[in-house]
Amino acid sequence: LQDLTGDGGVRKEQLRPGSGQPVPPSASVAVKYSGYLGNWNKLFCSNGNSKYPRLMKLGKDITLWGLEIGLLSMTKGEAALFVLTPEYAYGQRGCPPSIPPNTTVLFKVEVLDFIDSEECDTFFELTCEQRDRLPLEKVLKVAATEREFGNYFFYKQRFKIAKDRYKRALSILGRSSSSKTEQSQINASKLLLFLNLSLTYLKLERADRALKYGELALEMDQGNAKALFRCGQACLYMREYSKSRDFLARAQCIQPFNRDINNELKKLARYYKEYMKMEKEMCCQMFDPLNS
Repeated sequence: LQDLTGDGGVRKEQLRPGSGQPVPPSASVAVKYSGYLGNWNKLFCSNGNSKYPRLMKLGKDITLWGLEIGLLSMTKGEAALFVLTPEYAYGQRGCPPSIPPNTTVLFKVEVLDFIDSEECDTFFELTCEQRDRLPLEKVLKVAATEREFGNYFFYKQRFKIAKDRYKRALSILGRSSSSKTEQSQINASKLLLFLNLSLTYLKLERADRALKYGELALEMDQGNAKALFRCGQACLYMREYSKSRDFLARAQCIQPFNRDINNELKKLARYYKEYMKMEKEMCCQMFDPLNS
């Protein structure tokens, strides 16, 4: 076993290598873990049944010193076994009734993902005046990290949290700039967030909000096929068939071979046909008594 601390307090056996950089000290990590007593035969904690493990902040949500040391030695996708002596785990007192005093514990850990949030942590500790004085490069990096958090939660289908992270990123980009180059960089970041929010609101079945953010994206880029597509989807959801057709047709002109756009137009045609059939049946029912 690899001795991570030099005193045998935290020992590691790699089960599967990962890739990329090691987990940084300021990261929020998503891990699968199982904790054992004895010779890997007595399970005392696990999140193995969780489909989407929550992000845990190092130094805050992870309270075992030895486990944190172990995580800092891992990369994304890596799986490993750790042996933690009491000094690096639950100490002399243990954690009754599950863990007796002075107990060496064993952990099986897999790093699913992590996001380095150091820039964000520092940024949100500043006053508004201090934030305004930061170089734009740092502000854009914080917004990009917040968007990364939003993407993480979106793909885990936690759409409300994703929406809040995207909006938090937008709030960071509220500063104005006298430089056209800087304003162009800010707008490029905003455009991505508008598109993210439009899709997220569609998932939340809030088509009106999805349309709003899609139109904000189009204000920045009139020929953005993705924004046109989102607006078309939102209008279709709201049964505004004419507006939906207009947005989707414009998107198709830009990307004529896009499967999603073409399928949405087919869906629109099917829904409109069913709508007209219902309208015809209602009219017939209304005028049948008069005819009789």
